[in-house]
Amino acid sequence: MKEWLRSIPAVHELQNHKQFESLLRENHLDVTQLTKHLKEALDQIRSLLINGEWNGAIPGTNQFIEDVFQLLGGNIKKQYSYTLERVINATGTILHTNLGRARLSDNAIQHVVETAQNYSNLEYKLDEGERGSRHSHVEALLKEITGAEAAMVVNNNAAAVYLVLRALAENKEVIVSRGQLVEIGGSFRISSIMEESGAKLVEVGTTNKTHLYDYEKALNSETAIVMKVHTSNFKVVGFTKSVETEDLIRLTQSCNDVIFYEDLGSGALFDFRKHGIGDEPVVSEVIGMGADLVTFSGDKLLGGPQAGIIAGKKKIIDILKKHQLARVVRVDKMTLAALEGTLIDYARGEHGVHNIPTIHDLLVSIDILDERTKRFVTKLLQDTNDFEAKIFPGTSQVGGGTMPDVQLPTLVIALKHHTLTAEQVGRKLRTQYKPAIVGRIQKDEFIIDLRTVTEDEEHLLQEALLQL
Repeated sequence: MKEWLRSIPAVHELQNHKQFESLLRENHLDVTQLTKHLKEALDQIRSLLINGEWNGAIPGTNQFIEDVFQLLGGNIKKQYSYTLERVINATGTILHTNLGRARLSDNAIQHVVETAQNYSNLEYKLDEGERGSRHSHVEALLKEITGAEAAMVVNNNAAAVYLVLRALAENKEVIVSRGQLVEIGGSFRISSIMEESGAKLVEVGTTNKTHLYDYEKALNSETAIVMKVHTSNFKVVGFTKSVETEDLIRLTQSCNDVIFYEDLGSGALFDFRKHGIGDEPVVSEVIGMGADLVTFSGDKLLGGPQAGIIAGKKKIIDILKKHQLARVVRVDKMTLAALEGTLIDYARGEHGVHNIPTIHDLLVSIDILDERTKRFVTKLLQDTNDFEAKIFPGTSQVGGGTMPDVQLPTLVIALKHHTLTAEQVGRKLRTQYKPAIVGRIQKDEFIIDLRTVTEDEEHLLQEALLQL
C-alpha cells in the first residue's frame, strides 16, 4: 500500500501532461482552478486505495494516469453541470410540486428572456422620465381581470398571507373557522403564520361545523379581520357546515373597521366549473361579492410563476405597499415579466387563455388523449420488441394541493419490459437520459400519462424507451 501511495505522480508532473492541457481548453478553466480539482481527485484516489475501494489501474502505470484524468474529467463535468434541469413529466399530475408546478406559456417565456437579457423600466416611468413602482407593471392587468380596485405581488402566497396579517392585524384579533386552519406544503400552517405575524388567532366553530353566529359572538373592539381560508388542499365531507363568503362580507360590512379577507390559495382566474372540473371559486367572483382583500398563488391554477398576489380595496393595498415588509417579500423583474406575460393571455379572453399550459392540460379532451396514446404505442411497438404495452382508462391529478377531490379522466400507457423491472425502467429514465423522464409505477408496470407530455416531447420519450 505504501509503495502504491508513493507511486502516485506529483501534481506538477500531471500538470505537464497533454490531458491537463486538454481539460483546460475544453472546460474553459484557468490553471489554478484545474489544479485545485486535480489535487481533490488525487486525494479521492488515495482515500479509495487506503480503504481498498480503488477499482482502477495500479499506481505507477500509464493506465493509472489515464484513470486519474478520467476521474478528474468526470468530477469537473459534475462540478460545472446544472443541478436544476429539465424533466419530462409523464406522471399526468399537472401542477406537480416536485417538478416545478405550472409550466409557463410561450408569451411569458419570451417576455422573461427579453427582460433578463436587457435593461428594463422596472422602476422607471418612461413618459415622465422619473422613478416609478415595480407594482405598476401587473397591477392594471390584475385590476382588469379580477375587478379589484388595486393589487400587488409578493414572492409567494405564504408571504402574501404573512404581509396581510402583519400589516393589518398585528396585536389585534383575526377570526378564523377551526375547519380552515390548514397546513400547506412544507409544513406551513395558517395558525403558525398568524402567530409569527403578531396577529391573535381567534378560532370559532368546530372542525366540521361553523355557523354565522360563531363569528358574530367572536366580534369585538379588538377584531381587525374576519378571515376565510379556502381549503383547496383537502375536503371535509359528511356532517359539515361552513359560512358562505357573501354572509361573512355582509357581517363585516355591518361593523366598523373590520376587514373581510379570503385566502383563495389556488388562484383560479378561469372558471373551470363550466367545464365540469372542480368547484374552485373564481377570484373575480369573490371580489365582485365585496371582499376587502383576497390572496392567491401565481403558479397553481393561474398557470404563471411562483408569486403571491394580493388584490382588493385600494386603501388597504396602499397600506400594504408602504409597509416595510413589502420590500422584504417583493419579486424581481423576471417574476414580474413571467406574470405579466401570463396575465396578458387572460386579458385576451378565451382564445388567449388556451395558450397557458396549465389550462390546456386541464382541458385537453379524452378524444385527443386517445389519439395520441394509440399513436405513441403503435410507433413504440413497431420500433422495438422489448416491451409489452397496453392502454387503459385512468385518472390524472391536478396537483399542487389544488382540487384534491378532482380526478380527470385520462388514458394511460402501461409498459412492461421483457428483462427490466418497472423500478429499473423508472430509474434508468430518471438518471441515464437527458432530459430526465419521470413516470409512475403500478403493479410492476411503468405508467405513462401523455396529458402532461407535450407533443414535442413524445419523440424524446420514444427515443429514451428505445435506448433501454
